[in-house]
Amino acid sequence: MSKLTRFGVSVDSVLLEKFDDLIGRSGYRNRSEAFRDLIRDRLVAEEWTDSDKETVGILGLVYSHEARDLTETLNAIQHEYVDMIISATHIHLDAHNCLEVIIMRGKSGNIQKVSDRLLSTRNVKHGRLLTTTTGAGLD
Repeated sequence: MSKLTRFGVSVDSVLLEKFDDLIGRSGYRNRSEAFRDLIRDRLVAEEWTDSDKETVGILGLVYSHEARDLTETLNAIQHEYVDMIISATHIHLDAHNCLEVIIMRGKSGNIQKVSDRLLSTRNVKHGRLLTTTTGAGLD
């Protein structure tokens, strides 16, 4: 771990009280841990503003397996990007609905492009891209 630096932050007392309540419910042991996570979260969001930055994305898709040709279409799109897709998991939610979780690694712009293509596929009921990081530089 790198050298720790102490610094002061001025915060409205009501805001700090709400923050303390939030971090207490979230399981943080102290404010410092919570602040570090907030900073890291902002740094990861910043990574995604650079379309050439190496990142990681987790895409979740919910759809009915009964929709005509949908499974084949989703698979065909994924095969076009086999160099980026690390893993895909198919989960049966009930007799009709499925959840597909696709983990991708690559340039953020490319991950967004693949995600948009899969999300906009006809008969996909819902989906969301979770943007994250390779972890490099977040020590």
